[in-house]
Amino acid sequence: MTSKLDQLKTMTTVVADTGDMDSIKHFGATDCTTNPTLILKAAAMPQYKHLVEEAIVWGRSHHGVSSRITDRLAVNFGAELTKIVPGRVSTEVDADLSFDRDAMVEKARALIADYAARGVGRDRILIKLASTWEGIQAARILQKESIDCNLTLMFSLAQAIAAADAGAFLISPFGGRILDWYKASTGKDYTSETDPGVLSVREIYAYYKTYGIKTVVMGASFRNAGEIEALAGCDRLTISPQLLEELPKDTGKLERKLSPEKPGQASAKIDLDEKTFRWLLNEDRMATEKLSDGIRLFAKDLTALREMVSKKLEEAA
Repeated sequence: MTSKLDQLKTMTTVVADTGDMDSIKHFGATDCTTNPTLILKAAAMPQYKHLVEEAIVWGRSHHGVSSRITDRLAVNFGAELTKIVPGRVSTEVDADLSFDRDAMVEKARALIADYAARGVGRDRILIKLASTWEGIQAARILQKESIDCNLTLMFSLAQAIAAADAGAFLISPFGGRILDWYKASTGKDYTSETDPGVLSVREIYAYYKTYGIKTVVMGASFRNAGEIEALAGCDRLTISPQLLEELPKDTGKLERKLSPEKPGQASAKIDLDEKTFRWLLNEDRMATEKLSDGIRLFAKDLTALREMVSKKLEEAA
């Protein structure tokens, strides 16, 4: 019998949500996505010690600025990942730049230049930006330069519409974190069909397909295999190693839930300017809180990564 993972791959592009190359090789993902949290975990693994050491050696000859060395480390991992997956590798712009459009643009250009110096073309990379108004406008600028962007930390239709208006290549609505918020705030349990995170991704998918929007929808941050199954047919799904381990063990039939031909009921088309975007986001308590939490958590792990780099610089001195 065909496993649910193999069935899923026939209708959805499977993306590995990890920086662990061994996991990616094992599961045969098409793309992979990284962030400071995943890079921090991978950097602690002995099999990737050489990537960390290279970044430290490079940093010592480039004024020892920890933020530049963490960029180097992210590109080290990303360049290696492009040798494993046939598709795209997502590399994240620093979370502490999430409200500075111009700084995000500058950082993205620098990352793309670093990849180019390794012989990795921009067609293999997605630049991850937080779905703040500033992050979305940074994507607008970068997309015009043929630097494709992944708008992450997305929790609402308003963010998705703004990202599409900006011409973003891809969005990552965080279904699992939406579920977390609702479970904590209501005390209720949810099935895959009532899961607020699943319903949010479906709403965005329906809007995009109904109005002919080309931006790729990639559901993210799943908490259980049921959420993944409920979004079978979504353009892409980024899945953790733990759930990628679980899906091949199930050989039951996987029903396609989403398709461009039958996208579901879409809401009325919305015209968004900055004022309307900020108002709609402000009125969505869940999205406002989860966006803020997500930026803080990524910034915390980025700080930890910089501290690790600083410590290794001192040890190497």
